[in-house]
Amino acid sequence: MADGAVVIDRDGLGALISVLAGRGRTVVGPTVRDGAIVLAELSDGDGLPYGWGVELEAGTYRLRAREDGAVFAHSAGPQSWKTFLHPPRERQWTAERCADGGLVMTEERTSPPSYAFLGVRPCDLRAIAIQDRVLTGGMYTDPAYRGRRERAFLVAVECTEPGATCFCVSMGTGPAVGPGYDLALTEVLDADGHRFLLRAGSEEGESVLAELPSRPADAATRTAASERVAGAADRMGRTMPPVDLQVLMRETLTAERWNDVAARCLTCGNCTMVCPTCFCTTAEDVTDLTGDHAERWRRWESCFDLDFSHLQAGPVRATPRSRYRQWATHKLGTWYDQFGSSGCVGCGRCIVWCPVGIDITEEAHALHREREAAGSSGEEGPS
Repeated sequence: MADGAVVIDRDGLGALISVLAGRGRTVVGPTVRDGAIVLAELSDGDGLPYGWGVELEAGTYRLRAREDGAVFAHSAGPQSWKTFLHPPRERQWTAERCADGGLVMTEERTSPPSYAFLGVRPCDLRAIAIQDRVLTGGMYTDPAYRGRRERAFLVAVECTEPGATCFCVSMGTGPAVGPGYDLALTEVLDADGHRFLLRAGSEEGESVLAELPSRPADAATRTAASERVAGAADRMGRTMPPVDLQVLMRETLTAERWNDVAARCLTCGNCTMVCPTCFCTTAEDVTDLTGDHAERWRRWESCFDLDFSHLQAGPVRATPRSRYRQWATHKLGTWYDQFGSSGCVGCGRCIVWCPVGIDITEEAHALHREREAAGSSGEEGPS
């Protein structure tokens, strides 16, 4: 066929890991650990979560056994690929005191790892593209991120079974994959067997594809794959209101709903930690007991922290209301002004991992209803 798609089986999936590892890449993909499906280094296909799914709700995550042996029939877990491309903690420089009292500072420079990410969901593929825009697309770039990103190989997996907290359709990020992948995979499991439709999206992807045990894609597998992805779009667990979210955020800054969510929000920052696009960091300096050795580390920071907006006279956003509103309006609204797109990809992680079950889609719908009740229809448009 014109797109060069092929079909591989379970052994072919293991071969894909072997081929990528043989090219010197650290293969990272989903595996079961500590009661969750997490992202970790894989040495072979046996580490993949065959026969495991998840049950998701606001503030709830549970593993569940599946009878069909599917490997990618689970929704986004607690981690995103941001963990590897934009690590939670990274040393930037060290300083040593010399015998004469002077200081020698050494910038941290390490060779970036060569990752192969297996199982990148369409929402997370878009999240990577958003982080690319933030961290490498403007006047100021992050060289450490750029080094890891340029060496990363992405194997995207189309969603065929969305979770109860997924809303990628509302954000235009799934369940079909968009651009930016090296290989795209769709899992098919039916009376004709368990198999994977695989197609290349880059020259290196084509090179890897050529090394795998495969057969040309048949019409039945193509149709089954397409139908499963289309079916997933009709089974989203959540939606955003069908309005222009940027306008909605701008017109509801004084809404009473912000008080309602502030009464529930713990300002713990879990939503920013699990979000695949949040990028804020702070600097942390440490020293040993002698004072002769010091280090500067960069670590993730959250706009929910009271000190995040602290100036000489105190924090700019001192209340939970102001901090939640800052996060939501930035993610859904002012991100457009900075980067030309929404900062939300509809993965639903912030809903699942909020300890009190705050749901960003529920808040958006509530703001929309309050605006409608106030008699302002706003500017209609795609969300």
